[in-house]
Amino acid sequence: MNVIIFGATGSVGRHLVDQALNDGHKVTAFARAPSVLAVTHANLARCTGDVLDPAAVQAAVAGHDAVIVALGAGRRGTVRATGTRNIVAAMRHHGVRRMICASTLGAGDSYAALNFLWKRIMFGLLLRAAFADHQAQEDVIRQSDLDWVIVRPGAYTNGPETGVYKSGFAATEKDLALRISRADVARFMIRQMTGTIWLRQTPGLSY
Repeated sequence: MNVIIFGATGSVGRHLVDQALNDGHKVTAFARAPSVLAVTHANLARCTGDVLDPAAVQAAVAGHDAVIVALGAGRRGTVRATGTRNIVAAMRHHGVRRMICASTLGAGDSYAALNFLWKRIMFGLLLRAAFADHQAQEDVIRQSDLDWVIVRPGAYTNGPETGVYKSGFAATEKDLALRISRADVARFMIRQMTGTIWLRQTPGLSY
């Protein structure tokens, strides 16, 4: 497939780029400074742009089969929601249907899966703005008519790709580690480009 990855230079985005290329996909890495990616590959195109610029996003999305969104908080508190709104508009304009987006465990109906630390300290205080941005981002996607999958991973680790984790669990699931490696998250997201099991659903990911 021909896929564009927004947030390609982020901690998850780099795994997404590497894995998509290794799987034989054509990849466009969209970022403000895509030149920082160390990987070189015949199927890799770099696209310099700001996700907060609707015109830049619209131009970049043209001609792709799927869109992967792995945006970080960036320099503005609502970059995820605002950037994703621009991406959704661009996809509608060009008739691109498939979107895979990285959100966070705890968003929406998965809030009950969190423990006290994440509910009260992390998302309740320290990461309140980021959590609100994730919630708003999900609202933008869920209100669209796209073929989307919103992935809700636990806290990121730098561990290897294991392929052994829980996915799509109920909010009442017990004994969740509430963490997962970026590599495992990237692999799950790549699979959703063609999979239909989680279409228009919000699977959580955790060890």
